[in-house]
Amino acid sequence: MPAYWLTPDWPAPSWVQAVCTTRAGGVSQGPFASMNLGEHVGDEPLHVQANRAGLAQALSVRPVYLQQVHGVDVVHLSEDSPDGMTADASLCQRPQLACTVMVADCLPILLAHDRLPLVAALHAGWRGLAGQARAGQAASGIVESTVAALARAAGCSVAELAPRLLAWLGPCIGPSAFEVGAEVRAAFGAGRSDALAHFSPASAGKYFADLPALARQRLARLGVQRCYGNDGSAAWCTVTDSVFFSHRRSWSTDGVTGGRMAACIWLR
Repeated sequence: MPAYWLTPDWPAPSWVQAVCTTRAGGVSQGPFASMNLGEHVGDEPLHVQANRAGLAQALSVRPVYLQQVHGVDVVHLSEDSPDGMTADASLCQRPQLACTVMVADCLPILLAHDRLPLVAALHAGWRGLAGQARAGQAASGIVESTVAALARAAGCSVAELAPRLLAWLGPCIGPSAFEVGAEVRAAFGAGRSDALAHFSPASAGKYFADLPALARQRLARLGVQRCYGNDGSAAWCTVTDSVFFSHRRSWSTDGVTGGRMAACIWLR
């Protein structure tokens, strides 16, 4: 992989490959410079096509792009899976396909089984991570739905699967930059009061949210204890480090949404 992209530092099996792109390595210009992979952000389509072709060449497999909607749906990839399926996570059990999510402040999470050929990528913005609460139950979000889908694919229960999973958290908006309203804090705290520890007061009626800590907490509740990557430190913050794309930074400085990075995981 190019040295300017992120390669997870984790003890995944040798047959698991993963990468997270940065802004570097592409042909896009202006606020999309240079490795924008998002078709929906206003970039020149030919530039996006060239960037996506460059990523596929670097991976030597086909990245399967999703239409992400900040939901909790998961798709199981096969050879005929098209780009553009509406979901916020994908899983795969075969080579030649890369589970791929695009981000620019939201949190990418990559999951791998430590014994089986089974991987997944999920897009965890605050809405998808918080999920929706059901009567008398805590909210279930994209982490819970993805781990449940992996358990079905492995033919076991979530309790049996979770200890076998490795998780890598990629770059996202950091806890010193992610200012949210009280409704976001309430969404995470519904039925899960321990989540409130990851919110700190900001301006009046506002809070700073620690998105990677909230994700690690959700994973730990399921039994996924081996988490690597983003620890909430400044080096992982998409807003403050211009090596990354950031929707919030681009909107405040250029008035556009800016580009998108991709986190990919696949089987050799």
